Amino acid sequence: MVGKFSNFAYLYVLISSVMTDQQSLIKIIVVDDHNLFRIMLKATFASGYPDIRVVGEAENGEQLFSVLASTPADLVLLDVNLPGMGGAEIARRLRSDYPALKILAVSAENTADTVKSMIDAGIDGFISKQRGSDDELAEAIRTIMSGLEYFGRDIAAIIFDVYVSKKKTTTVTPEFTAREREVIHLCRDGLMSKEIAARLGISVRTVVTHKEKIFSKLGINNTMEMVQYALKNGIIRIEN
Repeated sequence: MVGKFSNFAYLYVLISSVMTDQQSLIKIIVVDDHNLFRIMLKATFASGYPDIRVVGEAENGEQLFSVLASTPADLVLLDVNLPGMGGAEIARRLRSDYPALKILAVSAENTADTVKSMIDAGIDGFISKQRGSDDELAEAIRTIMSGLEYFGRDIAAIIFDVYVSKKKTTTVTPEFTAREREVIHLCRDGLMSKEIAARLGISVRTVVTHKEKIFSKLGINNTMEMVQYALKNGIIRIEN
């Protein structure tokens, strides 16, 4: 009886472990009109990032929605410049038809107009094809799946241009602590929470707490709006 119980217990632990692994697996669909890029991404994730799996691919918007009809996914890795239906149009349709699906945009063109159009369409993140690395791409995917936004550090320099047309009025300018100002400055430079923590010698949880307090003071809910506010109100400025 003891032996049978031990076998059962082992089997239960094994099944639980497999179920946990499946639950933590991030399933993505890659949308890019360059076949070689899709092949390289699949190979990259398969060989070095076991928690991320490419479950589908498409070379344009029409193919993407055909794939989504039969392939459950957590995130779409979306190239901005595609033949036919553009990246922004695809993102808007995804937001309408698949509101729970995360969208990470990738592009070789990081102009203010490109970034603005994608953000207005409702993406969760944006990184550069030219400057981004495999590790940054994996970090971006994990960050977005945790419920946060992710924008590559090269996007930080054009945040003000991206949001200059958005009006946000505040009757009283909130006061920030010295530490909160440091966090705002480092966010402007494009640093992620763990990088800010290392720079300031504090924990990632403390950085997140500072950001949450800043968001609360400003009545916003993401880093880009925080940097936009700081730029417009002279708390920080873009360096030449």
